[in-house]
Amino acid sequence: MFLIHILPNLLQAQLINSSMRIITFLLIFSFSAAFAQPVKKAVFVIVDGIPADVIEKVNTPVLDMIATKGGYTRAYVGGEKAGYTQTPTISAVGYNSLLTGTWVNKHNVWDNDIAEPNYSYWNIFRLFNKQYPKKTTAVFSTWLDNRTKLIGSEAPAAGNLQPNFHFDGLELDTIRFPHDKESRYIHLIDEIVTDTAAAVIKRNGPDLSWVYLEYTDDMGHRYGDSKQFYDAVETMDKQIGRLWQAIEFRQNNFNEEWVIYITTDHGRDSISGKNHGGQSERERNTWIFTNAKGLNEYFFKQQPGIVDIMPTLISWLDINVGRDHKMEIDGISLTGKLSGIKPQAVYQDNNIHVRWTAMDSTGMAKIWIATTNYFKAGGGGKDSYQLMATVPVKAGEANINTSKIPGQFYKVVIEMPYNLLNRWVILKK
Repeated sequence: MFLIHILPNLLQAQLINSSMRIITFLLIFSFSAAFAQPVKKAVFVIVDGIPADVIEKVNTPVLDMIATKGGYTRAYVGGEKAGYTQTPTISAVGYNSLLTGTWVNKHNVWDNDIAEPNYSYWNIFRLFNKQYPKKTTAVFSTWLDNRTKLIGSEAPAAGNLQPNFHFDGLELDTIRFPHDKESRYIHLIDEIVTDTAAAVIKRNGPDLSWVYLEYTDDMGHRYGDSKQFYDAVETMDKQIGRLWQAIEFRQNNFNEEWVIYITTDHGRDSISGKNHGGQSERERNTWIFTNAKGLNEYFFKQQPGIVDIMPTLISWLDINVGRDHKMEIDGISLTGKLSGIKPQAVYQDNNIHVRWTAMDSTGMAKIWIATTNYFKAGGGGKDSYQLMATVPVKAGEANINTSKIPGQFYKVVIEMPYNLLNRWVILKK
């Protein structure tokens, strides 16, 4: 009789204990979920061919609103004018400078033919995919070559990297989009590209996305500085608004934190506003809008380059770039601390005088030099760097004697606590 009475009591105690464990687990899970770090996501948008003076005078309420959350700055394309990095102010050239964080002397895309890209300089998608193969990427573009040639989805040398989501190539569909003299079909494609990008972002939330819109450049080429061109810029702003609504939906309904960068690939000539490709100030002067937090003094007080967006995204998305790749990236981050900017290296009488502008004087600067460029040659080639000097960052300069490492070419890397800078020295034969 004793067992008959005690068994129900034991069973009841076990059920109570099990229930308490489940409740405790659910409370811990809910507490952890509530305080979990939000997942970082990124979108960058290239809208084609808008010089800084135009974006500053045309009505762009969405871009202006985004800037209130982060910032706006004038920027530049075209590399170092009259220097070894001088880069044509042409569309695909600018796209690839953003994607790889390098100028044309490295990425080797000289025009819109994209004949021989140097895939040794990995683009942001390839770096991201290598570290996070289970995360998702997306490309929404009014031009197919952005995915197939620049990202390299059809290029074995680029790893045949296919984004998880892609929507492009509509410019080849002349049935749905008959090509008209006013380029109205490009506007229609831009609209569909925008709506598709917004829908995929809202529904799927890719971790890294690129959106490219073309119509502004078409109107610039056709009409130059004109009402048609300005109207196209205002239309683009509305398109950015639809992308922003999708981003806000994700942030309001998921544990995600999104950053967006909007920029352009080149400006226009100062005479008619129809052309580009040269090195005039108006062709080189571009801009960046972003909602990013933690923008640094370099963003606000200097004129950053298009190559600086890629390392900024690397920092935001926590991509660990291998040292060999990191030493080749020309851009520097627009967020967080920087040790130095504006590197220079001048050769004279068996000496290379290295200079930089110190931003944070903490710590030491190591000067590394290599006399080869196997990295550019591809095939996994590596350059052997020698540590030539260590000086305080605040010194802003170092003098390197090269008599023991004679050569016609030198790669100089300045390694500092918060960032790396690099320069080439090419001697005339």
